[in-house]
Amino acid sequence: MTIRRNRIRRLVDELLHADQLDRPPVPVRKIIEKHGVKIVEHANQATDISGLLFRHVSEVVIGVNIAHNPARQRFTLAHEFGHFLLHGVSSPDALHIDRGFVVRYRDSTSSQGTDDEEREANLFAAELLMPRQFLQADLAEKAIDLVDNETVEELAARYQVSTQAMAFRLANQGYLTL
Repeated sequence: MTIRRNRIRRLVDELLHADQLDRPPVPVRKIIEKHGVKIVEHANQATDISGLLFRHVSEVVIGVNIAHNPARQRFTLAHEFGHFLLHGVSSPDALHIDRGFVVRYRDSTSSQGTDDEEREANLFAAELLMPRQFLQADLAEKAIDLVDNETVEELAARYQVSTQAMAFRLANQGYLTL
């Protein structure tokens, strides 16, 4: 399977346009719930489960571990929503569990092409939470030095994502070299 970057970008653009969103932070919970997906919170420090997606006939549930920090919760929600929109189900009772995934676009696993659905869900989450057009506007408004960690931290706070997620997003958009 090839990563469907253009499809993901078009899908995110449609979601943002439908809610007339033009600046961060993107209200990911509102978007998910608007699509009829129920969000269930669970708190468990002892597990490495970040989130899950459960489909049963006409009900869809995204679970999120609220023991994790809020930025990670937002990414988990967007990631699982990506699975919901992008990846079909093979049975009426489908359960997808994500155990401590890392925000990463290329690694030894992904470069082998064995984890394309996870890579697509990560790309979807990055596109939804840190839309390229929002970043372009923010970066055009002021002269910033992307070597400065303060800038990455400032943008991460504005978009309500982790500094790691923002650094990867800026690198993938060509604004930063890691």
